[in-house]
Amino acid sequence: MKRRTRLLALVLTVCMAVSLLAMPAGAVTAGTATFSDVTDSSSVTAIETLRLMGVLDGYSNGTFRPNGTLTRAQFCKMAVYACNAASRLGNYRSTTIFPDVKPSHWASSYINLAAKGQKIIAGYADGYFHPNNAVTYAQAVTILMRVLGYTDEVIGSVWPDGYLAQAQTIGLSKGLNLSAQAKLTREHAATLFYNLLHCKTKDSKDYVSTIGTPVENAVLVSSDATAANGAAGCMQLASGSIYPMANKSSSGILNGRKGTLVLDAAGNALTFVPDNTESSVIVMVAETSATLLKDSNGRKYVMTSDIPVYNNGAQTNWGASYSWLGAGTTVTLYTSASGSVDYVIVGGGTAASKAVIIGANGSTVGLSALAGTSGYTIFKDGVAATAGDLRQNDVATYSSATNTIRVCDNKLSGIYENCSPSLNEPTSITVMGHPFTVLASAWDTLSKFKLGDQITLLLTEDNQVAGAVSGNTGNVLGIATSVTSSSATVELLCGITVKGTVAISENTASQLNGALVNVSSGKKDYLTLIRPTSKASGTLDVTAKKLGSTALRDNVIIYQRDNAGKLSMVNLSSLTNATIPASGIIYAGTDWAGRVSVVVLGDAYGGTYLFGLADYVASYTDSSGVFHPGTLKLTYGNGLVKTFETGYAIPDDTFVGLTFEGSSLTGYVSLAKISGISNNAWLGETAVTAGGVTYTVPSSVLCYNRANKSWLTLSEAHAFSTTCNLYVYGGAVRVVEVG
Repeated sequence: MKRRTRLLALVLTVCMAVSLLAMPAGAVTAGTATFSDVTDSSSVTAIETLRLMGVLDGYSNGTFRPNGTLTRAQFCKMAVYACNAASRLGNYRSTTIFPDVKPSHWASSYINLAAKGQKIIAGYADGYFHPNNAVTYAQAVTILMRVLGYTDEVIGSVWPDGYLAQAQTIGLSKGLNLSAQAKLTREHAATLFYNLLHCKTKDSKDYVSTIGTPVENAVLVSSDATAANGAAGCMQLASGSIYPMANKSSSGILNGRKGTLVLDAAGNALTFVPDNTESSVIVMVAETSATLLKDSNGRKYVMTSDIPVYNNGAQTNWGASYSWLGAGTTVTLYTSASGSVDYVIVGGGTAASKAVIIGANGSTVGLSALAGTSGYTIFKDGVAATAGDLRQNDVATYSSATNTIRVCDNKLSGIYENCSPSLNEPTSITVMGHPFTVLASAWDTLSKFKLGDQITLLLTEDNQVAGAVSGNTGNVLGIATSVTSSSATVELLCGITVKGTVAISENTASQLNGALVNVSSGKKDYLTLIRPTSKASGTLDVTAKKLGSTALRDNVIIYQRDNAGKLSMVNLSSLTNATIPASGIIYAGTDWAGRVSVVVLGDAYGGTYLFGLADYVASYTDSSGVFHPGTLKLTYGNGLVKTFETGYAIPDDTFVGLTFEGSSLTGYVSLAKISGISNNAWLGETAVTAGGVTYTVPSSVLCYNRANKSWLTLSEAHAFSTTCNLYVYGGAVRVVEVG
């Protein structure tokens, strides 16, 4: 059965080696993030990975034409780029190998390089290449198998059966079920070339290692980072490493994916190849805890505190993030083959590519251009909304993954400091020292401004610039994390950190440090910080979800001030007081509908009682008739002690939780004891099951060794004893006791 038509085999081989995704003349490129006629997420991923290499691209009208067939010449060009061999094209421009491919032919250098340089194609029996013939599936597979190092001698079977069978075995044809003579479409080609990047060569090497230097197990957190040399549009990994692009700028579609970054000889990013072993799902958050994420469809995902979380290019973990991922937030969960969550990307996995500026209150003009005429739902600032909730200059984008219009009313005011590449069509602008990605829809409004102007940016949910208006009408809030009399750093609630110069007194700096502030800029490099004025007042009723008579928004953000004046976020459900008096509320802000959207609590009323071991001495009158009030010494760590005079009769040598304001003790709770809990009952270090109930374990949990009266870490407590006692309150473990 080894009889075959050698010339036909060579012809087929020639066809295959050509680049699958190469485009005909007239096809264009530049930074197209998505194509209007490609909606399948797997195809979108494959096309973007290959586009970065130059293997394929879309057309000038924003389409990809997935059903369009490819010629042998087009496929040849694609194969050359897939081999990362384009730098050698100059050596083959004046060569004539096939009579019908003269040097004047647009694809001559690609065909000649593939035939003579790469030796992955050949011509027909008549000696011609026939560049305009459609490339067949069998030809394409044969070419790519030769790219991987397979030959007729290795395959050893009648063509094309042997090549097709081996391609299926190694995964090259995964996802395709075509007849040998089927004409190859552009979508088929994208699948084949994407599979190629995940294949091993005949010599068992990862194919990507033959075309560049792979950086494996990488998480791509940004495609718009700036390198140390000032180069923009670079890829940034979770490790912090930044790489300029070798060929084309990335659209951001691959952001948040885990995979392999492929570098060229100069250390530039050739492409990013997402792992095939991972799967992802985009969900809308309904509820979060330290051990659980529940989405808007009721599905539950088990979480642990060490799961990485990526937001706006920065890495944190679930334990530090879950409390501020409010209802309505879109997140992408990446899962392993076993179904466990590997990491989380805040956002829908892809950056918005189009936006509509709402022209008038209640107007829906332009929304149909984003999402069609019906079927979608509207979310504004993460909560369900209606057209009546839309306000002039709100920004609307569309998430196909959740079929929702996402509306954002964040506005940032400052000095227009810089732009790139031009004032009329900038892709990036700088305000408050922060570089913002600019959507093309913003060019019309931005072209009216020049550098140095006061400007207010209208931002999308993922902090891209969708438009701009004049004046200082910003509304963004932030936490002033580091303030002196001459400088300030503010972490904006929308996920951006800004830094700048201030000119304030030391006393004012002390008051602002750690506080919630409005931030704007009226001078380059300078920030203006102002404490916001409350828009609602009254008692906070945690159960009724009201502040006075004003309803809380479903995704209300709650901060607690600690003794040092710093703010930390807490969940409404974790508040241990059923009601909090108006005197305990420092600030309450409202949204467009008049609902409370942000609350700042005093240090006595948040979800973090001060827990510890009570050493109580009851009040007494001495022999001289002098009254001595009761005293409480609370120990809550090595060298950490607070002492109070109190009228409360607190049980001695027990674990309690205290609330206080300033130096005054305002109340206490006793902790429920659960004895003899095995180390096997623990779910990592963030949860433990006892008596059929799973309790959250905060990172601040106290651990006490009663045998030697010392405090220790949770891992030390587990190592010391195989069992422990738990002291719980409010559904969480507050103290772990061993010894």
